[in-house]
Amino acid sequence: MKLRVLLVAVVCLCAAVLPAQEKPWPIKVVIVTTFEPGEDTGDAPGEFQYWVEREHLDEKIEFPGGVRALRINKSHDVLGIVTGMTLSNAGPSMMALGLDPRLDLSHAYFLVAGIAGVDPKVGSISTAAWASYVVGDISRQIDSREAPASWPYGMFVIGAHEPNVLPATQMSNNLYELNGKLAHWAFLETKDVKIPDNAAMQQSRAGWTGYPKASELPVVLEGDSFASDTYWHGKVMTGYAEDWVKLWTGGRGTFAMTNMEDSAIAEAMQRLDRLHRVDYQRLMVLRVGSNYSMPRPGRTALESVSAPYIKSTAFESTWLVGSTVVHKLVTEWDIYREQIPGK
Repeated sequence: MKLRVLLVAVVCLCAAVLPAQEKPWPIKVVIVTTFEPGEDTGDAPGEFQYWVEREHLDEKIEFPGGVRALRINKSHDVLGIVTGMTLSNAGPSMMALGLDPRLDLSHAYFLVAGIAGVDPKVGSISTAAWASYVVGDISRQIDSREAPASWPYGMFVIGAHEPNVLPATQMSNNLYELNGKLAHWAFLETKDVKIPDNAAMQQSRAGWTGYPKASELPVVLEGDSFASDTYWHGKVMTGYAEDWVKLWTGGRGTFAMTNMEDSAIAEAMQRLDRLHRVDYQRLMVLRVGSNYSMPRPGRTALESVSAPYIKSTAFESTWLVGSTVVHKLVTEWDIYREQIPGK
């Protein structure tokens, strides 16, 4: 009852500040990006620009509940959003989107399409990963310099007394299980997409002696997402992320990409699902490596995290891989409106 009252109140508030519309637009796909440094079109691209230009999201929609205007195509069925970076922006933006009375999102697929830090044990820069799990970072932490000497790092689960232990009673949940069958379907649809390479990426890969995956050409694979409001970096922290994803997924997940939004997006989607505004089972997370999560051999963590990003093809790759799935869903909407692929 309380949820219904809240939903009515928010919808009424939105209706009061947004322009009138005859009826909600039935959206097929929502493209969820997290940042765009400049304009939506015509300048140096971020996560959003290629989607706007190449998917013809030509119409702007004012969006007071978010950080930037929405974009939509001429047929009003493919929508794009920039949530803003970090968990504190991404969650509220998605809630505002889900409660917007101008949009019918009940059958929409949501594609998170963003860049990330890639684990060099999994892939190289511009590698694309479809996630079956998103894991959050709510944790108990002591400085590693004050931790017992036998500990690998100072992060552990709230309620536990050492790393890599899940207590019987958990005060917080960090696990968001996505629709694994949908994620695998998306992977199968895109596994043969050729990721563009360039000289800067080739030079970067050459420095990863002892890390065969980081030395290979970028590919499309299946791997999971670890989201944190802390922009962490380094070999120790990468080991923590690997362990943390294994811990929360019961060994089923594999850390591939680090980012600052996915757990908040997933949490918002679950709440919106309970409000019957969206279908959480239609959420997909695609992350593409724009940097490594740790320094290459011979470099310190501080040198690595302070260095400028290389000029990779990560933004291009995100669109190339993600748009393959978007086009499939839209062109075969008579099937996928009711039937989620992969079932």
